[in-house]
Amino acid sequence: MIKIEAIVLAAGYSSRANAFKMTLPLGQMSVLEQSISKFEGLCSRVIVVAGFQAEIIQAEVAKICNKNAFSFQIKVVYNENFNQGMFSSIQKGCNELKAPTFYITPGDCPLVKKETVQLIAEHKGNVVIPSFHYKGGHPIKLSSEVKQKILETNPESNLRVVLNSYEKQYLNVDDPGVLMDVDTPEDYQKAVKYFHDCYSD
Repeated sequence: MIKIEAIVLAAGYSSRANAFKMTLPLGQMSVLEQSISKFEGLCSRVIVVAGFQAEIIQAEVAKICNKNAFSFQIKVVYNENFNQGMFSSIQKGCNELKAPTFYITPGDCPLVKKETVQLIAEHKGNVVIPSFHYKGGHPIKLSSEVKQKILETNPESNLRVVLNSYEKQYLNVDDPGVLMDVDTPEDYQKAVKYFHDCYSD
């Protein structure tokens, strides 16, 4: 299995969620823990990029590490420029990468199936994007060539601009979780219901 790392973006303000969304409970885990847990058995390392209220993310990751014996290391890095937006956090994460291939996902996408992450790992291409009903979602998998381009791009740009230079491989999956994030209280209620319906006995 090719060595892969993951960047989990957890630096934002949670401004629309009326709560610090990464630590909200979802099943037996927090939202962030659910997002991180999908990389078990596939990644050698998960890099969590913190920014706003970074100490809460640090504490949450410490709790996650104490609770789980994941096969990968988790490293928290602080993006002091998090107020510049998500792309600065992506660049911060890319600076830490050692593996030739990596995933990027927002930390508030906790409902992706592990099988989907596995399928993406097996799919070749510089840019691999899971899609549900022909709409692209997360996590996306990128090559070291794309990483280089991200690092060379103006921090005020965005990931979409970078990815437009590459041929994208879309992988249609039977997994609505690739499109579901926890941005608002309504999203969170939906996520709780979906999780309950899909993962409860």
